[in-house]
Amino acid sequence: MKKLSVLLLFFGVCQLSAQQNPIEARDRVITTAVPFLNITADARAAGMGDVGVATSTDAYSQQWNPAKFAFAEHKMGISLGYTPYLSSVVSDIGLLNANYFNKIDDQSAFAISLRYFTLGEIELRQTFQDMATIAKPNELAFDGSYSLKLSPTFSMAVAGRYIRSNLKFPNETSIDTKPGSTFAVDVAGYYRSREIGYNNFDGRWRAGFNISNLGGKISYDENGQDNFIPANLKFGAGFDFILDQDNVLGLTAEFNKLLVPTPQDFNGDGQLNAADNDEYQNIGFLSGVFKSFGDAPDGFSEELQEMTWALGAEYVYQEAFMFRTGYFNESDVKGFRKFFTLGAGFRYRSAQIDLSYLFSTSKITNPIENSLRFSLTFNLGEEFIND
Repeated sequence: MKKLSVLLLFFGVCQLSAQQNPIEARDRVITTAVPFLNITADARAAGMGDVGVATSTDAYSQQWNPAKFAFAEHKMGISLGYTPYLSSVVSDIGLLNANYFNKIDDQSAFAISLRYFTLGEIELRQTFQDMATIAKPNELAFDGSYSLKLSPTFSMAVAGRYIRSNLKFPNETSIDTKPGSTFAVDVAGYYRSREIGYNNFDGRWRAGFNISNLGGKISYDENGQDNFIPANLKFGAGFDFILDQDNVLGLTAEFNKLLVPTPQDFNGDGQLNAADNDEYQNIGFLSGVFKSFGDAPDGFSEELQEMTWALGAEYVYQEAFMFRTGYFNESDVKGFRKFFTLGAGFRYRSAQIDLSYLFSTSKITNPIENSLRFSLTFNLGEEFIND
């Protein structure tokens, strides 16, 4: 019941903010279905402020940039991760993630992954005297990708994704209600320069982009509205300071733009109401991607507010100990997510464990703060040397 009360309070706050008048940028926060796709699923990226599109290759690259797998240094990799969600309120909501990649040869690789988001158990009653009906809503995404080096320093990848969102409660009477499902694709690229010699150290440049979750909208009943999924453009760059054979410091900066149109006051009555929502939902997902670059009512300044940025750092000692930190920033009027992160990693032979912790710097409570995230990775098989 505590969990259900928190959810009801959240929706109530959203409704109050949507009724403010006049309409401000903060009332036009972009929301989508299946937001679990944007939750960072591994502790390494989480420890660096949620950066991953331009970092070095790891077994969790499927979520961030599958093109990185072409530069993997081992034949195979297997990883498992767990992210608790709203842990300060409940104990049974979390994101489970499993990944597997395999290098076909020195030029190409394939990978698969599964993300499973459980909302735990929710007790449903008409009255306090009724016998409780237990609902177990959940969402999942299953991915497959193929990456290929187009040159010694640049690779590209395509990925396909099946998404299923089962939020149906067992006592619902509508026969039209059903789990929502859709398919989406990613297109990604990754650049990794050759090692460059400087005066006192060697270095390597990195850059990447990923256009993810390009796919059809999702619906939960036969005649209900179609909801956008979180299509994204993520891009970034970084540099590795190779101080010597034992010490490497990597710095990365990344940006993210949600490729979903901004809610509009289509009829010009100064409010965002049901009629505006109906017209908004009639926008197709592909046209919505193009609209998202220039449809903010306040112009270019609001478009910039819809972008997030993050900075991450990782220090590696003898390829055995990793220390990480990062910062993530989102506009005050478009979500207000702001947080620092700390992380660490420990590698022994083929196994590696990563941990991360988040410190919110926003007035809005972060659902992952005060939670310890962890990941486990196994790198197996022959090693590949990337010049």
